[in-house]
Amino acid sequence: MKQSDFEKLIERAIMALPKHIREKMENVAIVIKQRPSGEELKKTGTRCERMLLGLYQGIPKTTWGRNFSGKLPDKITIFQESIERLARLPKEITKLVKYTVWHEIAHHFGFDEPQIRQLEEKWRKRSLSNDKNQPSKAR
Repeated sequence: MKQSDFEKLIERAIMALPKHIREKMENVAIVIKQRPSGEELKKTGTRCERMLLGLYQGIPKTTWGRNFSGKLPDKITIFQESIERLARLPKEITKLVKYTVWHEIAHHFGFDEPQIRQLEEKWRKRSLSNDKNQPSKAR
C-alpha cells in the first residue's frame, strides 16, 4: 500500500474517534515508519518487529502540569509494514490501523497496558454484539 493511502487510513481512524476525544488530543504528532528499529523493539521488550504495530512516546496527559508547558510534542509512531504483514487484506489493514491508532492514543491519555486490555475486551464484546445485530450479506 502506498504511504499516502496508509496516511488516509490513519486520518480516518482519528476521525472515527469520538469528537470529545479528538478535541482533547493536544501536542501529539502521529508519524508513519515502515518498521520499528532495534532500539524501539528493545525498549518495548518486543522480540519480533511484526508484533510492534505502534509506539507511544511522551508524557501522558494524566501527568501534565505547570512544569510541562513548552515541551516537545508526544509522538505516536504507526509501523506500516508491521501492520501490512499481520493483516494482508485491505479490510483487515483498515481495521488494524484503527485499532492501533486507538491503542496508542489511549496511552496519550494515560492508560497503561492492563487498562487498555480491559478496554479492548469491552470493545471486542461490543463489536461482536454489533456484528450479531448486522444482517448477513447474501453470497
